[in-house]
Amino acid sequence: MSKKLTLLAVSIASVIGLGATNTAYAAVSADELANAIAKQEAEIAALKEQLQQLAQQQSLQHESQKQIEVAQHEQQVAVKEVTETVTASQDRLSKFSFKSYGSANYTSDEYFDNVQDTTPERRSRFDLERIVTEFGYQFTDEWSMEVEIEYEHGGTGAALEYDGFDEFGEFETETEAGGEVVVEKAEIRYRPSDAFGVKFGNIHLPIGLTSSLHKPNQYLTVLRHKSEAAMIPAVWNENGIGVYGEISEFHYQAQIVSGLNSEYFRTYDWVASGHQTRFEHVNADDLAFAGRLDYGNFKTGSAIGVSYYYGNTSGNRNKSNKLDVDGTLSIVTAAAAFVEGPWVLRGQYMYGTLSDSDAITQANKTTPGLRPGNFAQLGSKSQAFFIEAGFKLDDYFDIPMTVFANIDYSNPLMEVESGTATKRYENTWSSVGVNYFPIPEIVIKVEGGLQQVAVASIPDTNFFALGVGYQFSL
Repeated sequence: MSKKLTLLAVSIASVIGLGATNTAYAAVSADELANAIAKQEAEIAALKEQLQQLAQQQSLQHESQKQIEVAQHEQQVAVKEVTETVTASQDRLSKFSFKSYGSANYTSDEYFDNVQDTTPERRSRFDLERIVTEFGYQFTDEWSMEVEIEYEHGGTGAALEYDGFDEFGEFETETEAGGEVVVEKAEIRYRPSDAFGVKFGNIHLPIGLTSSLHKPNQYLTVLRHKSEAAMIPAVWNENGIGVYGEISEFHYQAQIVSGLNSEYFRTYDWVASGHQTRFEHVNADDLAFAGRLDYGNFKTGSAIGVSYYYGNTSGNRNKSNKLDVDGTLSIVTAAAAFVEGPWVLRGQYMYGTLSDSDAITQANKTTPGLRPGNFAQLGSKSQAFFIEAGFKLDDYFDIPMTVFANIDYSNPLMEVESGTATKRYENTWSSVGVNYFPIPEIVIKVEGGLQQVAVASIPDTNFFALGVGYQFSL
């Protein structure tokens, strides 16, 4: 019995002990679970906060990246715009051209006071002969323009000149084309091919070699050829339109231009003074034709060529009621050049006729303000020529120098309509000289020579000239 009670007590105690143990285990698991849950919740909250921070960072990074992309795009656009601007500017600049040439001279000549004087007096002069600027622009492959402005004799304004050969040694005041600043060319060109082009505006006439060879390095003498200056306007330019082109080795030009004004034709330079540069407006009642055909290129080497000019001159007179004849002018020239190795040979012959020369002379005598003088004659025929020969020393002495000889001849009174033509204006200039090129863009010239008048009582005179010229292009 006692054993049974004891065993029962032990069993009851065991059960009671086991329940207590399970209860303890249950209590520990709940606390741990609560703690674990709280810990997990804290970790989840921390993770949420981290996620929020990360999201904010990502948002900031995204916004920053977006700003960077916008800035990069703006920078790319700006760079593109700058590049396009620079390219366009470079393209425009490449279409622009600038050229310039000029010369300054010292001369020592023996002068006659007037046409009756037979005792010359030596006089020396300095002259800033000309500064020329040329501006060009190539609009397209076909269209271009060029403007050439010449500043003559270093000044502007009125000029006081002494004229001993037409008005018995009088002084006269002239304002020349607004003060010796002259637009020598202002032309627009359309040239779709080498064979054909059109130019219009104020254009150079292709009459005489000086029209092509007027820069200091293109002629050998210190001054441009006197023979041309005694017949036609120097570097003759008129308003008009012309066609031109190159076919094989042939170069052609044909122009319709404003004509000359016979009011200013003179004994000593024939029709040269009839150039209408002294007036604001150019009379165009009489137009003229000018043409030229060359084989080869006078500017770059050997060539031969002819030119022709034809037009009336009385219609352009300001006092048109003083003359009722045409005063038809025609000029023909023939020229040749041989430029090979050390040799430079050039020559030109000019011949011209003027109808109604006596009527023009009489009309000019009675036009107020002109007063050409009672002695004045105007040639019905005129002629002139020059020959120049140069030899380059470069290949023989390693000196950039050319020695030359030159002859200029002019007779603006070759024939007259009535009476006997005076020989007083028939002149021959013979000279020798040197061209020295310290650099290719600069030439220094020295020339000395003899001037002869075809009148026995007029003594021969000597002249000396020293000049410097430049030319360049951009």
